Amino acid sequence: MNVYTTDKIRNVVLLGHGGCGKTSLVEAMAYLSGKITRMGKIDDGNTISDYDKEEIKRLFSIHTSIVPILWEDNKINILDTPGYFDFVGEVEEAVSAADAAIIVVSGKAGIEVGTRRAWEICEKYKLPRMFFVTDMDIDNASFRQVVEDLQELYGKKIAPFHLPIRENEKFVGYVNVVTKTANRWNDKGEVLEFEVPDYSMANLDICRDALMEAVAETSEEFMDRYFNGEEFSEDEIRQALRVNVSDGSIVPVSMGSNVLAQGMYTLLDDIIKYLPSPDKRACTGINVRNNEVYNADYDFAKPKSAYVFKTIADPFIGKYSLIKVNSGVLKPDDVLYNHHKDTDEKIGKLYVMNGSKPEEVKELHAGDIGALAKLSVTTTTDSLSTRANPVAYLRTSISTPYTAMRYKAKNKGDEDKISQSLQKLMLEDLTLKAVNDSENGQTLLYGMGDQHLEVVAAKLANRYKVEIELKRPKVAFRETILKKADVEYKYKKQSGGHGQYGHVKMTFEPSGDLSNPYEFSQTVVGGAVPKNYFPAVEKGIMEATKKGPLADYPVVGVKAVLYDGSYHPVDSSEMAFKVAASQAFKKGFMEASPVLLEPIATLKVVVPEAYTGDIMGDLNKRRARVVGMNPAEDEKQEIVAEIPYMELFGYNTDLRSMTGGRGDYSYEFAKYEKAPADVQQKEVEERAGKVETME
Repeated sequence: MNVYTTDKIRNVVLLGHGGCGKTSLVEAMAYLSGKITRMGKIDDGNTISDYDKEEIKRLFSIHTSIVPILWEDNKINILDTPGYFDFVGEVEEAVSAADAAIIVVSGKAGIEVGTRRAWEICEKYKLPRMFFVTDMDIDNASFRQVVEDLQELYGKKIAPFHLPIRENEKFVGYVNVVTKTANRWNDKGEVLEFEVPDYSMANLDICRDALMEAVAETSEEFMDRYFNGEEFSEDEIRQALRVNVSDGSIVPVSMGSNVLAQGMYTLLDDIIKYLPSPDKRACTGINVRNNEVYNADYDFAKPKSAYVFKTIADPFIGKYSLIKVNSGVLKPDDVLYNHHKDTDEKIGKLYVMNGSKPEEVKELHAGDIGALAKLSVTTTTDSLSTRANPVAYLRTSISTPYTAMRYKAKNKGDEDKISQSLQKLMLEDLTLKAVNDSENGQTLLYGMGDQHLEVVAAKLANRYKVEIELKRPKVAFRETILKKADVEYKYKKQSGGHGQYGHVKMTFEPSGDLSNPYEFSQTVVGGAVPKNYFPAVEKGIMEATKKGPLADYPVVGVKAVLYDGSYHPVDSSEMAFKVAASQAFKKGFMEASPVLLEPIATLKVVVPEAYTGDIMGDLNKRRARVVGMNPAEDEKQEIVAEIPYMELFGYNTDLRSMTGGRGDYSYEFAKYEKAPADVQQKEVEERAGKVETME
């Protein structure tokens, strides 16, 4: 592939709801640009950007893929992202490397939750954007409805650029709102100019007014002229659009048909005309040597630096670190310094990714997106620079996974292989976490949702030939006591030679401190139990608290006092006193009103105001206590509640279904509280087989 300078590069991320047509749009653009000679289909599993086995099987995108499209001496790096919320980490990585976004909307489905989410992401990252309405070849697709809905949501900055022309219920051409001219496609796919049909004039006037109003909003002079009824010239309109699309104050709306590859020519033209090249965007890091701000700004003349925004670790493709060059020009065999790992990395060959295929290039200029193979220590969100000018860029903020499942190897002996395979998957996917919960004897997988974890299990089976079972996680209950008990236990064994003898009298009561398993003290007088056995008694207590006598859960908040006992000068031993103390503990614990404590989380749910009633009702069913409500951004409400951990299972799925995917939640551990009697009874019955019986 040729080398492209910064001004000839566009980095554009495709965003939108799942199934709105992002991947087929890439196919249509690639076809029209001559990159491919035949368009692939998602149903046939032969598109450029959906190449993973799971994507082909499930018929939707799971990973971000990069497809460079060459158009009139320019290179447009298209980042095709997944639309489903379980794969939001891929979107966040892609957005960090993009300079502009195209939000794809299906003309048939209209504005969906993913459309609004895409807008919110663009706002967060201050990305210039445009809308592209697909499916215009479908009879009941409505471009006008989409535009009206967008204007209702986002105001006067929404500016329609084109109007569809239909004849005999077929999509045959479009009206250019800027030039007020009409074009139709002939049988060869060529565009022919013709008169704007009479039936399109009313819609043209509406769209033209919307466009003029958006242009007028960009300056006081234009506003005055607009109110005085003056027309803007085509040059003035285009100049205003160039400036104001780049700063996000005008958002164009274009349209076409992916299946027929219609509307792509104008879309590719508009990307070059109106969306900014990297040199029009700011990019700053920190020079870690002097702690000063480093304005990289995609300047090819500055020292080399790059940011790793994504990693591919596929056994078939190999390991590639996807980078955006933030300054300078990268060349093969450059040595770059990774400040985070304090290591030099020799980069070897330079590549650009073309879907799943790496293509070698001679240079990568500032602003371009490329790939480096087999870097030894560099991982996603690391910065690369020179030792003489070491730079660190702000790491991308990646969503935290809150959906947990317990996983087990289906085949014994696969545990190590599963662990290694998960490490590779976590290199690729920062929203995947594997946690060893040794306290509850389980290994947990955290992801963005059930579908995410199902895909991970399928990848382990397909890529790495290991299978896991996903189950509901065990909840980390605790055991404690509510009352005081006074007990005595004598451990006595005689079996030829030395016997075993240990005798303790102890009290057990609540310590009031649930952060520690136990407090131990002794008030023995007169040497009834010699001092040298006190540590053995404490050790017996310590071991007994690891697995409580009620339901085999760890014990907290018990105060144990050794106040009397007896010993045998020959048969007593540390072992005997340890056993006596641990059995006294079990006996005393069960006599002191034992209870189960369940972990409680502080849950924060952010939803549009209309859904607050449904959320509160659902939280009540889950035994949660709402402790507050706070206004959040974009007219949303944050509901804060305390909820038992066992009630969080499945919450992600239920929240999405209640809010149509518009709700977000997070939680963190808050405290332990006494479990209700029915919960305790069920848990004790289920774990009865695990509790050790007293000797």
